[in-house]
Amino acid sequence: MTILMALNRHYDRLLAEGAAPPFGFTTEGIGFCLVLNRDGTLSRPPDDLRGTDKKRPPTPLPVPASFKRPGVTPRAFFLWDNTKFVLGLGKDKASGGLAPYPTHLAAFREKHEAALGQSDDPGLQALLAFLRAWNPDAFTDQGWDTEILDQNIVFALDEDYPGQFLHERSAAQEIWRRELAATASDKQMCLVTGEQAPAARLHPAIKGVWGAQSSGASLVSFNLDAFTSYAKEQGGNAPVSEAAAFGYGTALNALLAKGSDNRVQVGDTSVAFWADASGIAAAREAEALAGAALAPRFADEDDDIPSDGQEARKVGDALENLAKGMPVERASVTVDPATRFYILGLAPNAARLSVRLFQEMTLGGFATALRWHSRDLRLDPPAWKGEPKLQALLYQTAVQDKAENIQPLLGGELMRAVLNPNCRYPRTLLSAVLQRIRADGEIRPARAAIIKAWLARDARIAAPEKHETPEKEELYVSLDREETNAAYRLGRLFAMLESIQYRALGSVNASIGDRYFGAASATPSAVFPLLLRGSKHHLSVLRKKHETKRLAGWFEGQVGEIMDGLATTLPRHFGLEDQGRFVVGYYHQRNERSAKAGEEAGNQGQED
Repeated sequence: MTILMALNRHYDRLLAEGAAPPFGFTTEGIGFCLVLNRDGTLSRPPDDLRGTDKKRPPTPLPVPASFKRPGVTPRAFFLWDNTKFVLGLGKDKASGGLAPYPTHLAAFREKHEAALGQSDDPGLQALLAFLRAWNPDAFTDQGWDTEILDQNIVFALDEDYPGQFLHERSAAQEIWRRELAATASDKQMCLVTGEQAPAARLHPAIKGVWGAQSSGASLVSFNLDAFTSYAKEQGGNAPVSEAAAFGYGTALNALLAKGSDNRVQVGDTSVAFWADASGIAAAREAEALAGAALAPRFADEDDDIPSDGQEARKVGDALENLAKGMPVERASVTVDPATRFYILGLAPNAARLSVRLFQEMTLGGFATALRWHSRDLRLDPPAWKGEPKLQALLYQTAVQDKAENIQPLLGGELMRAVLNPNCRYPRTLLSAVLQRIRADGEIRPARAAIIKAWLARDARIAAPEKHETPEKEELYVSLDREETNAAYRLGRLFAMLESIQYRALGSVNASIGDRYFGAASATPSAVFPLLLRGSKHHLSVLRKKHETKRLAGWFEGQVGEIMDGLATTLPRHFGLEDQGRFVVGYYHQRNERSAKAGEEAGNQGQED
């Protein structure tokens, strides 16, 4: 219920901003308006309300609330609906022509005859006259474009249009309020507000969750006897007032709407976030700052290159100030670190939604968590030009880097770890990255950074006294020649042996990296004796050439330095953590550009 209470507070803010409809109304995409004369005839062809771009999106308008239409019996909406109900016509999917829907048209007529029959409002009487006279066969005679089919339709009276739709007339809104009151259930104590009020039997459909039904899915529902108690039905098992259910549904749909700046996608988890500040301007600024940090804007999504480095630095500076407890001045608005901040992660579950994570924190705590996450990912040389999106991390775990191949649950687990600096990154993240490396043989900088982050976070949690603040230097940022861990040293050694082979033989069809990396990182005792014997041959090739003779000596010195820190017996097996250390050691050594190496090798420094 904490989630619903927070969302209802956000709805109150949206209502104050004029960004959300009042109780009993929803914002729907409306394609056309039928403008009527007082006698019910059409004063003009249907007025196209859609946008002007190529996709011609419907215009979002507040209309009397929609509802789920399960089953086969058609149920009409009040004063608006799609053309199947309003005109009794839809588009035939096979031929692209007209498809009749007589039962839908009959349901629309019956609803409005019952609701509007006693009204003397001229606009509502004009609608009744239109419905009584309308014949679907007249569609072709009217010469209307078939683009109107399957679009949502509203109505207006010619003398009031543009400016007012029928559902905005005071008489229409009074009838709608009576309809809502007539269908209200018995009063119960609302678990959200604590007040006695009619409880919602069915909760609103939540749209915009990636992978869920396009018509929406339920956050709260009871569809089987096993989920019920004391013979209660549907929403009676967890009574939430109709007003509170409407409020959280409206707020969540606004947060998850297409184009919303208050949502990000992390794997299969759709994440919505919002702030609860004392003023609307402060809340907007806090959300804008959080959005810029969670989903930085990139000029090229594939390369994750920030389009504006200066703006990225501003966001980073602002987050640093917030983490230190300092208010941030942006656009003449003070962002207070104590501002309450909420993050909700949802994933599809058949016709319902699963809550993958819900985090309530201060904005300053959120900034601190992101700084720890950024610190954990820090690597030299850098893996990204700027801060990566969380989704960019998950792509490194997926086959062909495709979102649909990201492991289920991993997105929510990663987000939870990012928001909780004292929580380890999911072990499945480390396992998935290592699996991709073994499968395709690519030691990408991004993959090395993820593995390094996992190891650094794990070490910090195991020994927190050594890593008290994000400013302290952490584990494995750059090449550590003093590190005695066998896995890290063997990773360095493998990179060195690979470089020796390359300088001796040049490009080959299958290098030792292509053939042995997976086995060397998992079972070193079975592979390294073979590789060391092969390196002796490669070094002899280098010594025979005058221009590489000094380089051979340098390589021998580097191999000796690495092996001096190893035990006499090579490990038989490495677990996941040590396989990760092997990869990081390999990455550091492969990318080392030492001035000393260049001097000793006759300015022929070590190459990849």
